[in-house]
Amino acid sequence: MTDVMGDIEAGEAAVDAVDDGLVAELVARAEAGGVKLTGEGGLLAELTRKVLESALEGELTDHLGHEPGERAAGGRENYGNGHQSRTVATEVGPVEITVPRDRAGTFEPQLVKKRQRRLGGVDEMILSLSAKGLTHGEISAHLAEVYGTEVSKSTISTITDSVMPAWPNGRTALWTASTRSSSSTA
Repeated sequence: MTDVMGDIEAGEAAVDAVDDGLVAELVARAEAGGVKLTGEGGLLAELTRKVLESALEGELTDHLGHEPGERAAGGRENYGNGHQSRTVATEVGPVEITVPRDRAGTFEPQLVKKRQRRLGGVDEMILSLSAKGLTHGEISAHLAEVYGTEVSKSTISTITDSVMPAWPNGRTALWTASTRSSSSTA
């Protein structure tokens, strides 16, 4: 019950953090500038990029223990060392972000981990489409068509296999268990 209340409170805090006037202004500016709302280069992708990059900068600041350009107490032992570009697949399509680095190479971002190419929502989407009966090829084509995100059939297989381990006969454990319980009641 406590987890549910915590989730509700977190959801309310997220809603409170969104200013309706600011959202209306962003949409109006996007429309006036001919910027699409969704898709590659769209408003949602740009907002996603800015939020991710801002959070990653915050993670680095926390890791270093001082703001960029500030001298750390007792001398500077570690500091920022540029950025590395990478494209991540998100629920709004592919988003190119720059991830900050530190001189010592000890910074391990948590929001978008090193070598991570997909944010969590994409994995859930793949699992949902697979559960609905789409083949890996159909899922790959759907993600490319709707989100502009290229996800290979082998990557989709890896994602689905991590949740639904296959039995030697190719059926998942969940399907096999439900079949056994159905046949034992007949």
